[in-house]
Amino acid sequence: MHRFRPLVVMSVASVSLLMAAACGTPAAPPKSTTPTGSAATATSAADLGGMDKLVEAAKKEGKLNVIALPPDWANYGEIIKAFEAKYSIKIDSAQPDANSQDEINAANQLKGQDRAPDVFDLGANVAIANTSLFAPYKVTAFNDIPSNLKDAEGKWVSDYAGYMSIGYDAAKVPAPTTVADLLKPEYKGKVALNGDPTQASAGFHGVMMTSLGNGGSPDDIVPGVEFFKKLKAAGNLLPVDPTPATIASGQTPVVIDWDYLNVAQTDALKGKIDWKVVVPQNAVVGAYYIQAINKDAPHPAAARLWQEFLYSPEGQNLWLKGYARPVLLDVMTRNGTVDKAAAGKLPPTTGTAVVLTQDQLKKVQDYLKENWAKAIG
Repeated sequence: MHRFRPLVVMSVASVSLLMAAACGTPAAPPKSTTPTGSAATATSAADLGGMDKLVEAAKKEGKLNVIALPPDWANYGEIIKAFEAKYSIKIDSAQPDANSQDEINAANQLKGQDRAPDVFDLGANVAIANTSLFAPYKVTAFNDIPSNLKDAEGKWVSDYAGYMSIGYDAAKVPAPTTVADLLKPEYKGKVALNGDPTQASAGFHGVMMTSLGNGGSPDDIVPGVEFFKKLKAAGNLLPVDPTPATIASGQTPVVIDWDYLNVAQTDALKGKIDWKVVVPQNAVVGAYYIQAINKDAPHPAAARLWQEFLYSPEGQNLWLKGYARPVLLDVMTRNGTVDKAAAGKLPPTTGTAVVLTQDQLKKVQDYLKENWAKAIG
């Protein structure tokens, strides 16, 4: 729901990206900018003399270009406003409904211009294919980020995750506890999957969730494909991509989607629809997006300050407020800096979420591309 995120996200264990920012004094769009100065090469705030110096340099630039950050996606609207208010730096948010590849295309097309994106919020597959656009930077909280969710040199850093979930109208269907429940007659003509799983990350991870719930593994998505074949044969699968509008209208009473999107509907529909969300406890699957800084960023200090803000307790809690699971959630829970009220709104889970490696992702994606259409028709 919300913006379309293609199947490019969040499996990071075997990836190597480059991350940092390039710089230059802001110039008029037709004029080329060349990275110069310490901000363009700084790999940490210390390289600029500490956070105060980084803030000073970023304020001097006075601007930050972001792209593909819709305000209703993971609370980015509030995050942008908070950054602007805190640092008096204007954020130019371009193409809010764009996808990860659009971000890369914009960076290439606008290279050398003041309008080029300074930072990226990317799915892993797109990022892997474009590592030459990034350069390393380690935020202050870098050492607190799990090693499997970052590059050792700071070339990329995971930012927030979603867990696959089932959202449902409690007035129309019984509460599902496992994916197998969706095959019951009570769900006839009511179950929607968010996106084609051969193209959309939510759709893909929805199939993976059902696979795990039916004896599959991160290396085996076959049970998930078979499950959706049965779901369609039972007449339970809707041929509709769910949106906030289809949920509000009652067209899609059950939606398989990221928990942060499903939970957002709980608030949006309060008093209208009793929308509830469950993460099946026998099939917890998650995926991370990653942050990177454009090496040709026209505002390199602001780009680095943005990263520092996102990985501060303030920034992490703002993602959490948008129902995304920030990468430092466990750390903040332990040290007492977590927003407990926001954390309490997340669907409960048990155990450790399955996050596919790149090898696993490629293997099951290849299977889906060959077999999904044949199985579902």
